[in-house]
Amino acid sequence: MAMLTPLTPDDADRIARAYDLGDVRAVEPLAAGSVNSNFFFTTARGRYFLRLYEEQGPAGVAFEWRLLDHLTTQGVPVPRRLTGVAPDALSVEGRPVALFERMEGFERCRRMVDATHMAAVGDALARVHRASEGFAMNASVDRFAPASLRARLATVDVVAHPELADDVRRLDATLAALPSPALPKGIVHGDLFRDNVRWQGDTILALLDWESASRGVFAFDVMVVCLAWCWGDALDLSLAQAFAQAYHRVRPLTDAERHHLGDVARGVCARFATTRITDFWLRGGPSTKGFRDYRRFLARLDAMERYAPGALASTLLGE
Repeated sequence: MAMLTPLTPDDADRIARAYDLGDVRAVEPLAAGSVNSNFFFTTARGRYFLRLYEEQGPAGVAFEWRLLDHLTTQGVPVPRRLTGVAPDALSVEGRPVALFERMEGFERCRRMVDATHMAAVGDALARVHRASEGFAMNASVDRFAPASLRARLATVDVVAHPELADDVRRLDATLAALPSPALPKGIVHGDLFRDNVRWQGDTILALLDWESASRGVFAFDVMVVCLAWCWGDALDLSLAQAFAQAYHRVRPLTDAERHHLGDVARGVCARFATTRITDFWLRGGPSTKGFRDYRRFLARLDAMERYAPGALASTLLGE
């Protein structure tokens, strides 16, 4: 699903020469992800993770790289990027190229996650948000703000896909009705699902995939994790509370965040339902490998709509 742009032997050789990696020995396309083309890239010097950015231009890629460098200085575990080549200096069919050291460790599936692991994720995410101080965010653009998501929905051809018509209307109405309170903002990952955290034992080895990072509302990240990690057929409160309370100990939620957390949660549901429509349903549908069903986030939206203002935060913080 994620291998949208192929990597030819000539392209691979050109990338290896740019980074002085020696002869190319293997290029393995990866099905992981939904937006970019990703590969394992093996050369005479070792094995690396190679990314072609399908939606980001050089300016967006430069922001991600600067962010990774900053987070490293703040002690946040992130992938180690190979340096020496600027994002506007190397591309494949116009797609900027990045190379990262291959990350060891493993990804936890849902049945391997308990309250201890959720507390570790809460602590790590809070430290990401606290690292916002002193980091200039002007170069970032939130591609998943409500207005941007509504623009995505407007591109869905509901005549060609009548099965999407009602859900597209619902998502557009949800996004249009979201309030815009003044909530704390800074560095947000935007996509911290289980496949974007690498573990070594019970310790977080790295937070991966900062391609969607932007200047945004901290509470958005909080609810992404709750709804991605702590949802089976419903919200698992033991996991969600372990995460939220660990986060709150490092970076306490403000009164405004607590009041509007339900609104933020509804925005998260609409965001991922929308992008799963455009990135999965419209690119092949349920029969494609790696398909992610947008309707699972409609079920989460149903649940989040039941919370009155302030009630979701009180529930997660065990009050």
